[in-house]
Amino acid sequence: MTDNQTKKDHIQKREITQEMRKSYLEYAMSVIVARALPDVRDGLKPVHRRILYSMHEMGLRPGAKYQKSAKVVGYVLGQYHPHGDSAAYDSMVRMAQDFSLRYPLVDGQGNFGSIDGDSAAAYRYTEARLAPIAEPLLADIDKDTVNFAPNFDGSTKEPMVLPSKIPNLLINGSMGIAVGMATNIPPHNLTEVLDASMYLIENKDADVNELMQFIKGPDFPTGGTIYNEKEILNAYATGRGPVIMRGVADIVEGKKGFQIIVTEIPYQVNKAELIIHMAELVKDKKIEGIKDIRDESDKDGLRIAIDLKQDAFPRKVLNQLYKYTELQKSFHFNMLGLVDGIQPQILGLKQLLEKFIEHRQEVITRRSKFELQKAKDRAHILEGLKKALDHIDEIIKIIRASDSKDDAFNNLIKKFKFSDKQATAILEMKLQALAGLERKKINDELKEKKDLIAFLEDLLASPKKILAVIKEELKEVKEKYGDERKTKVVKSALKEIGEEELVPEEDSLFMLTRGGYIKRMAPEDIRSQKRGGKGSVGIATKEEDVVSQFFMANTHDNLLFFTNSGKVFQTKGYEVPETSRQSKGKAIVNFLQVSPTDIITAVVPIPKDSKGDYLFMITVRGVVKKIDMDAFAQVRKSGMVAIKLKGDDELGWVFTTSGNDQIVLVTSGGNAIRFKEKDVRPMGRAASGVIGIRIEKDEKVIGADVAPSGIEKGLHILVVMANGYGKRTDLKAYKVQNRGGRGIMTAKITPKTGKAVSAHITSEENKELVAVSRKGQVIRTDIGSISVLGRATQGVRIMRVDSSDGLALVVVV
Repeated sequence: MTDNQTKKDHIQKREITQEMRKSYLEYAMSVIVARALPDVRDGLKPVHRRILYSMHEMGLRPGAKYQKSAKVVGYVLGQYHPHGDSAAYDSMVRMAQDFSLRYPLVDGQGNFGSIDGDSAAAYRYTEARLAPIAEPLLADIDKDTVNFAPNFDGSTKEPMVLPSKIPNLLINGSMGIAVGMATNIPPHNLTEVLDASMYLIENKDADVNELMQFIKGPDFPTGGTIYNEKEILNAYATGRGPVIMRGVADIVEGKKGFQIIVTEIPYQVNKAELIIHMAELVKDKKIEGIKDIRDESDKDGLRIAIDLKQDAFPRKVLNQLYKYTELQKSFHFNMLGLVDGIQPQILGLKQLLEKFIEHRQEVITRRSKFELQKAKDRAHILEGLKKALDHIDEIIKIIRASDSKDDAFNNLIKKFKFSDKQATAILEMKLQALAGLERKKINDELKEKKDLIAFLEDLLASPKKILAVIKEELKEVKEKYGDERKTKVVKSALKEIGEEELVPEEDSLFMLTRGGYIKRMAPEDIRSQKRGGKGSVGIATKEEDVVSQFFMANTHDNLLFFTNSGKVFQTKGYEVPETSRQSKGKAIVNFLQVSPTDIITAVVPIPKDSKGDYLFMITVRGVVKKIDMDAFAQVRKSGMVAIKLKGDDELGWVFTTSGNDQIVLVTSGGNAIRFKEKDVRPMGRAASGVIGIRIEKDEKVIGADVAPSGIEKGLHILVVMANGYGKRTDLKAYKVQNRGGRGIMTAKITPKTGKAVSAHITSEENKELVAVSRKGQVIRTDIGSISVLGRATQGVRIMRVDSSDGLALVVVV
């Protein structure tokens, strides 16, 4: 038969689809079982298990002399792992990195890489031995505790799993991509995992909530902070789910300004790449306010120093770093492991611990059987030796009378019924055993072995006692290797970093014009001047436009915009662009869906923590209305009705009140009324309100304010007239009246002063006054420089205005 005929006889015809399916499944199972996924019992993939067992065989125990990594890799490849040397070395390197494993299993000497992504030195330069915590993984492996299988060439055997006294899959985690599946298990704290394991041994029905009393969450080798206990609970219950990680960064103030100091980064983040990414974001102006970034890490730990510019807002910059860089990232749980070494399965926290405990039960059972058999064998020998010593003279006589060792062996068995092993031991016994002390040793050892046999038989007969042994061994491991957690756990959920978190909380001046333009400025942009000054032309307005509102608010406040037609709109303070005082601002229609015929007449800043207050509304015809602030908690983009107006009336003022305040209204004719807020009951949004002050047809309300009830000292009513005159009058000069009256005189109106155009209540806390003319002239002056006069006076000049101009409004700061 020719070679061609032989080959032809071995050729089989198959459909390619069937062959591809069969071959691919074989390949997939090989990758899943023999390469990419960890065993749930010892938490190791085959390559890691082979490396640890090889080092164990080579005697590279903790404390032993380091051996070249090349020697270890060579041993692993030659004995157990027929793959590339770089793959084996890379696996060993990772087990030595304290930033990759929470508890490194290999003790490396030399360059084993860095958190910056630097590669380890070649294996001819580095050295290694087992780390102390690897000992519990390999303990009792020589006591028939696990199954062994032939290696790749059948020349020796390798363990299919390690005995593992520690739940390594949880404490060190695992990552791997197989075919059609992947695993991603985070590391945990050894102390917490062992405490949870001991608790589960005592409480088999414990649920994940109970186990989380001990295991607070993942514990990463790089530290950091994780958030949201609910997400962690869900991940532990299902085996899947994301958890947000953040690096640890502190804002510190030094001699040269503020710095952000990063001392911990999220797990699996490359520090060097993180810094490069930060620098790129600064260069591209995605993040502003950073002056310099330095890596100041050394042997004492990680440290990234970020110097900030003088005008930077540290919290804003830090929030931007969290949002745009890997200083914050998610870890996605996918706790997939091999059950019984062959079945891929996603397991929750409790299931992983149960599989570990089951494995330890099997290991201790097999170890106990091994030790029991060994004890029985030794006791059997000792019983023979004891019997021989009891008949030593006769034994010696038989041995001396025998022609050979075999003859003596047979004669001893025949005479005393010794077993083969006992007879052999007697023949090998030294004469020194005849001494009394040696006889005592044999008796003591025999008693010891009998006690051990009784203990092991009792142990094997009681699963409960086996669990007690497991628990005791876990305690010993905890005492020896337990440590504090590195990663902080925050129970609350981490709010998504939105636009609000990227904006610093700061007070700003907001200006609104009758033409519908708005802008936000820093308070220091308006300089203070002496009373009677001409004012700066700094606040520009669109041609022929007039300033209508000028107020202080925080960038994080909700701003409620009320129109003259009685509608309300809402936006955030930071949504109004910050501009210079020379800027004309932006059209308000870019932020609010305001009708072109409507004018914003009142803006109320609502702080985030405002609760239980009221909004008090006043119209130009003297109508007032009180409404719960909660009625405007959710304002539609298209706006909503705040008050129902009658005739040609318009909404002019809206204030926040406590329910116990006092209201002051001032008219253009110089009259004022002071009444209790309680005189006005809370109403619904569709209500029209009630009369606050009665006015003449040619008159209107030009000012309104709120005074705290029972407080008069230090409070004044400031009235400003059209031609730049103004004065302050003690609030106590105005008696409290019932609402609905005509009020009393508050200013002497003359052609010189012009009609009253603005009125406010001022206190000692109010330091400055900003007066704005219709043409945009602005003066900022000390309120204390404005004279305190009686009610029936015309006041003093506070601002010089042209004859073609006139004061439009006054803002008290």
